[in-house]
Amino acid sequence: MSIYGIKRAFSIEDLRIRARRRLPRGVFDLYDGGAEDELTLRENRAAFERIRLRPRVLRDVSHVETACSVLGARSAMPLLIGPTGAVGFGWPHGEVALARAAQQFGIPFVLSTSATSSIERIAQAVPGHRLWFQAYILKDNAFTLRLIERARQAGYEAVMITVDLPVGGKRERDLRNDFSVPFRWTPRNLAGFARKPAWALAQLWAGQPQLENLLGLEAPKTSTSGIVSSVGRNYDASFDWDALARIRDAWGGKLVVKGVVRDDDTERLVRLGCDAVVVSNHGGRQLDGGIATMDALPEVLSAAAGRLEVMVDGGVRRGVDIVRALAVGAQAVLVGRATLYGVCAAGLPGASRALEILSDELNRSMRLCGARNIAEITPDLLCQAPALR
Repeated sequence: MSIYGIKRAFSIEDLRIRARRRLPRGVFDLYDGGAEDELTLRENRAAFERIRLRPRVLRDVSHVETACSVLGARSAMPLLIGPTGAVGFGWPHGEVALARAAQQFGIPFVLSTSATSSIERIAQAVPGHRLWFQAYILKDNAFTLRLIERARQAGYEAVMITVDLPVGGKRERDLRNDFSVPFRWTPRNLAGFARKPAWALAQLWAGQPQLENLLGLEAPKTSTSGIVSSVGRNYDASFDWDALARIRDAWGGKLVVKGVVRDDDTERLVRLGCDAVVVSNHGGRQLDGGIATMDALPEVLSAAAGRLEVMVDGGVRRGVDIVRALAVGAQAVLVGRATLYGVCAAGLPGASRALEILSDELNRSMRLCGARNIAEITPDLLCQAPALR
């Protein structure tokens, strides 16, 4: 797609439509889908849409400042590109494009364990940029610790531990499409690939994607007919609070925990010495019927009581969603699908267009709300402030 063509995308939904047109159904559904009936996937978005704002008027908003502090350092927006796996199936080394877009816009980039670009490849692509590494906890604990050490050696400033994934969710779109990671060829997905020649040629030119951070990890033997649509067969279901404390001690740097929706868990993470939590339900991709992240946010904020930073993900599609989340009390939001749609539509220009859309909408929404800077996005902008327990 031409640069002009991608500029004709005026919303994240426009980018989603362009990504769907370009990708085979199985690949698009890998990114777009959720678990089982996709109730939580839809509710994440609905929870944002339920929030109404009370704009202030007669404020001088001729200049709006979106910069803020995230985890002790400056970010040009209260926005991060969150960890998304297997991006290379949508665009060759798509994580590199996402990291470069994050660098262009001055926001942190979080690399997934299951990325198709390695820890070192990303560090070389955006030298000096703010990088975080998201770690899944694998049954091979020594392998997990080696990944974290590689992130340290490559200059990553924070490690994000995902704790809401003792087992992979049942993503029925993937099952119906015969799509799995590691990838396997079937007549169904081959037919789908043949219908998207531009995508297929790009993949043939670049070579079949690999989960580069997981090279050398021996996967447990599992029937291919089982409910397995990701590397979830390797997750350590025994991972607990003591194991998290050991990782904290081994890492020693900034520690973020992702996948928190309860006050009691938040309180324990404060006592453990974590620096931040991400209120997350894995984008509705694991437990279907779980609470929407924006509905869980007030409870987590109340328990955190300012003792660690609280961020939120799941369902962010508009700049006004960032205002909504910050008005409730979050320090920042993470996006996954929003920038995925962009990179899958057009590589780096598409990823940059996604951030451009969100940045413009954030700036515009702040002006319309009478907020001149991030500190002025406060609970009084909400029609009804959520009850903090």
